[in-house]
Amino acid sequence: MKLFLLLVALSVPSISFAAPSQIDEVTAHVVSGASIPSRVGERMEATVAAIGTQLLAGRSVDSAKASRASDERIIHEVFDKVLVGYSVKNVSLVIDGVTTVEVELIPWADVIQNVRVDMSVEGMPPLVEGMVRRDLQSVDEVFRDSLVGLPVAASDWTNGVLKRSLNDYFAAHLPEFRGDFDVVPGKDADVKLVVYPRLPVVRTVDFLMRSDSVPNIFLLGTRERLEHIFRVMIGVPVKFVERHKDEFASSLANEIDSTDEYRTLRLKTQMKMLRVDQDMLVMSRSDTEKYRLRIEGWADVGRSHNKDRNVKLRIHGGYNLTPEDEVFIQSDFAVKAVSWDWWLGYSRKILPMTYAVIRYDMDEKRFVLGGEQGISDRWLMRYEYRWADQKGEAAIRYKMHDFMSLEWAVDKDDNWLRVIGNF
Repeated sequence: MKLFLLLVALSVPSISFAAPSQIDEVTAHVVSGASIPSRVGERMEATVAAIGTQLLAGRSVDSAKASRASDERIIHEVFDKVLVGYSVKNVSLVIDGVTTVEVELIPWADVIQNVRVDMSVEGMPPLVEGMVRRDLQSVDEVFRDSLVGLPVAASDWTNGVLKRSLNDYFAAHLPEFRGDFDVVPGKDADVKLVVYPRLPVVRTVDFLMRSDSVPNIFLLGTRERLEHIFRVMIGVPVKFVERHKDEFASSLANEIDSTDEYRTLRLKTQMKMLRVDQDMLVMSRSDTEKYRLRIEGWADVGRSHNKDRNVKLRIHGGYNLTPEDEVFIQSDFAVKAVSWDWWLGYSRKILPMTYAVIRYDMDEKRFVLGGEQGISDRWLMRYEYRWADQKGEAAIRYKMHDFMSLEWAVDKDDNWLRVIGNF
């Protein structure tokens, strides 16, 4: 058994732990009796590590240990010359394969205890400036992290650190703008921060105005006022508008609704950014929950009977008793016959796209029953029966856009195409 154990022991390779022969890496650790701002400390340690690497990397560990005192003195003198606001108190080397340079500093005189940041946003209207300030609400911390605890005399030395820190902050919180700053050193340091937009910016704003409850001709009368409201986006970085488009849409819609004309009719506006680019395209859709005012032009093509009524103007004025119930007065002006027809009516919303309608013909003293069934945003079917002439009319309508629709109508005598313009 003893012989077996001896053979096993001889067969196992010997393990040795050799000390490193040369210095492969140099790191640094910088401390001070007063706290050093973290960003500044990182820069100092990078500087010391660079000096140490130039002096020690690649040298043998034994050689470095032999010249330790001389190397510590060289690092002390070189680093002391590049410092402003601090003096080097002591340098010590912990020599190994990874060698550490430990540096102790003494700050000069007064240190910065507080930082006040005065920020201005160049060329931006109040709405945009408010958004910018919210995005930069914690920018003060960038300057505090780099300045508080720093000797007053060292403030200029940290400009590079501050600039990199500020650029990193802008990239994360406000990439569409850039910031320049000036530091006025003191125990209470003042920082002047100026924020500028980056290109590309919005050059023009075009907009569309739509409504299902008031005549579009009314909206056109407010176009000049809306143009002034939408100018708030001109000169603003395109990417900033894209990132804040919901807030822009909400704020501008509220400003539109606060105008006298819109407030009188209790209009509520929804805005949609159709194109966010240097040439903006915006749509505002304004409707009221209480009123429904419509002006339409009807032109019938191919109808052989009642030709004097083939072209007419329809005016509809309604009041919503509830979101589902509307009472209205409606009038048709026949252009050729130069006559007016009048109805009183009631409409009931049965389903989201289904309506039942009853009208009373004030001339014929008879009722007209009808219904409408929406198929999609563009397609609609309708039917009405008139007791005055005992005739029903069915039609299917296609909405080409907000200002024009086409309708194919059929009754017991004829079928024809109807062009409907929404004014």
